[in-house]
Amino acid sequence: MLTFESQLESKVPDLKVAVVKVAVERVEDSNPKLEELKKAVINEVRSKYSLESLKDVRIFRCYRDFFWRLGIDPTKVRPASEALVRRILQGGSIPTINAAVDAINLSSIQTEIVIDAFDTAKISGEIRIKFAS
Repeated sequence: MLTFESQLESKVPDLKVAVVKVAVERVEDSNPKLEELKKAVINEVRSKYSLESLKDVRIFRCYRDFFWRLGIDPTKVRPASEALVRRILQGGSIPTINAAVDAINLSSIQTEIVIDAFDTAKISGEIRIKFAS
């Protein structure tokens, strides 16, 4: 079950979270096709965005507005999808963790949507979305 901390719920009562369970038998450390896709995504990001234009990208703007509603300064704590795009634009690359996490990061970059993944084998009890302390 997924619940929201009351403080979060009161600040954004219309908040919706999508949960999708994906079964993965084995996670590869890396995948050659994924590495090729990373290169293509990096080139796409560098041709599509500039550091100056990111604040005006519709989805990033929505996340920034959401962060402000929560009392979080999005110029100091960036939404993950924007942070990944920013990293590329500043000359960095997409971090290599493992094939599963790397695929999620690529999806987040391409859709501009913040996407997280968790190993359900390591989760027990109730899942609560709350402010970090």
